[in-house]
Amino acid sequence: MFRGVSSINLDAKGRIAVPAKYRDRLVESCDSKVVVTIDLVLPCLTLFPLHHWEQLERQLQALSNTNPVYQRIKRLLLGHASDCEIDKNGRVLIPATLREHSNLDKSLILAGMGNTFQIWDSSSWYDRIDQDKEAQSNQHLDPEK
Repeated sequence: MFRGVSSINLDAKGRIAVPAKYRDRLVESCDSKVVVTIDLVLPCLTLFPLHHWEQLERQLQALSNTNPVYQRIKRLLLGHASDCEIDKNGRVLIPATLREHSNLDKSLILAGMGNTFQIWDSSSWYDRIDQDKEAQSNQHLDPEK
């Protein structure tokens, strides 16, 4: 289970250093193999340990190729998926196309989401958190929403 938020940096070569508190579990559970892809809705990336990605990939492959909604989901998730590996220094190279998609610059947030991580540009993360707090506050005002 991955949880918590870590401030990390993107180096000049497009690599992120996986925080030590997650690194050992990732190396042990997926032999340092991860998959990074875009999020379907949010302006961030999702990093999957390989075995969790393979579960999702099987579910996606089971979806009908004739349904336009399923085709779109497959195109977005599978089409942007990139196999990555945690190197001996605990870094993951994020492909340029994915960095550009999520406007990743130097200062990033790695957010544990249970079985996966979200990778955010720091300013986008804090904007999203403000939006989430406001939405949550408004929901408490009117529980029917």
